[in-house]
Amino acid sequence: MVLDVWKQINNKQFTPIYLLYGTEGFLINETKQLLINNVLAEDESDFNLSTYDLEETPIEAALEDAETFPFMGDKRLIFLHNPSFLTSEKTKGKTEHNLAKLESYLKEPSPYSIIVFAAPYEKLDDRKKITKELKKKASVLEAKKLGEQELKVWIRERAAQNGVQIEEDAVQLMLTLAGTNLFMLTGEIDKLALYADEEKLIDAEAVDKLVARSLEQNIFTLVDKVVHRKIDEALRIYYDLLKQNEEPIKILSILTGQFRLIYQVKELSRRGYGQQQTAGYLKVHPFRVKLAAGQAQLFGDEELSRIMKLLAEADYEMKTGGMNKEMLIEMFLFRLHDHALHKQTK
Repeated sequence: MVLDVWKQINNKQFTPIYLLYGTEGFLINETKQLLINNVLAEDESDFNLSTYDLEETPIEAALEDAETFPFMGDKRLIFLHNPSFLTSEKTKGKTEHNLAKLESYLKEPSPYSIIVFAAPYEKLDDRKKITKELKKKASVLEAKKLGEQELKVWIRERAAQNGVQIEEDAVQLMLTLAGTNLFMLTGEIDKLALYADEEKLIDAEAVDKLVARSLEQNIFTLVDKVVHRKIDEALRIYYDLLKQNEEPIKILSILTGQFRLIYQVKELSRRGYGQQQTAGYLKVHPFRVKLAAGQAQLFGDEELSRIMKLLAEADYEMKTGGMNKEMLIEMFLFRLHDHALHKQTK
């Protein structure tokens, strides 16, 4: 697991070869930075840190560097980006690699170098001999998107690194408000830790007060306010977004995306799909599916079809310049509210 590899690095327990692969760039970048901070002294980076793009540089050139003694230090740290020869993906790079040289190096790595393969690919081709050999010899970190429970562990661990604790309801609220982007979550936790410096505890009140809402989260809340007949609060969120210079066409696009997700989640649920299956099918984070499923219960099929039609009309009007862009979304919100009100008075 990611945290285990990080713990070893922080304890100066290094391996000669690391393999970081996956599409969660934050985890790869954080691991690279941890290695830099722990392997090299501050004044060593200019001499003992090297980076190669393997789409442009043959592997043997990087290995020659690894076999060179470090200058004014104990270790050389070498990052190898885009090792496409580990995958079945077609790439733009036309560089030829001497993989026999790499196989030989894996059998007897240099004792004074640490090589880090950074592979931003969802999957590696385990049928390839070189992939199998590398996985056997390397310390492997799969940088995949974290699930809801993993994100909760991540938030608690990040808070602990900052010397504070975070209450369970605050963890849940953090995910709801800030979303699942690790870059954003990290920044928010670090900020909250500074705020909680004296009490050493982050509670839900602090999260609600200090965490910046993503645009997507503001739209989610806006939709929630409308379906619960709180049109004044929905409009307040919308006007705040305009004050933040968010473009109406972007707001409309995310509104449409949110309702499309609600529609899709409702339909797939009817077909017997679970949340994980739905997330995989729609290629969205399971936590977003969970939130959309809650809102889907508030809409009937006919109502959702009508809403999608209203959004399509607003999109057409916005793109053809038929009406003031800000007013188009206002009108949509009022229509949505009127329909919800009519539905409840039936």
